Amino acid sequence: MAFRNTVDSILGKALVTIMAIMVVNVLWQVFTRFIMGTPSSFTDELARYLMVWLGILGAAYVSGKNMHVAIDVLPQRFSAKTQKQLQLFVYGLIILFAFAAMVVGGFRLVYITYVLDQHSPSLQIPLAAVYAVIPLSGLLIIYYKISDIIKIKA
Repeated sequence: MAFRNTVDSILGKALVTIMAIMVVNVLWQVFTRFIMGTPSSFTDELARYLMVWLGILGAAYVSGKNMHVAIDVLPQRFSAKTQKQLQLFVYGLIILFAFAAMVVGGFRLVYITYVLDQHSPSLQIPLAAVYAVIPLSGLLIIYYKISDIIKIKA
């Protein structure tokens, strides 16, 4: 549990930092556009990439906190044992999705953009760095769900 708390803490601080940078970035964009009359060239692109990172890492964080949206009307009608089995099944499906779509698919996307040497138009950062959040979040989700499974079985 100590390691999970450390991961939660690091991820939470990273999300707060990304959000703070995004707020400052958007304020700078508004300032340069309306006060100075010449909008900054990089702020729109940076805000977009920060939003991607915030959303995808935020999904991993919410998954770790088990605060994601769930419809639990049907499971509540089952016995405690059946609820536990259903929860294990759902966690297994989440692990399968995170591995197939986010880890495997994300690494393929990162690899392809890296090999093609694609860069963002304004910031000129490698798009592989932008897309790296997908497999990273997939690995975090898998870690959280395996940790939840171990906690349920204990």
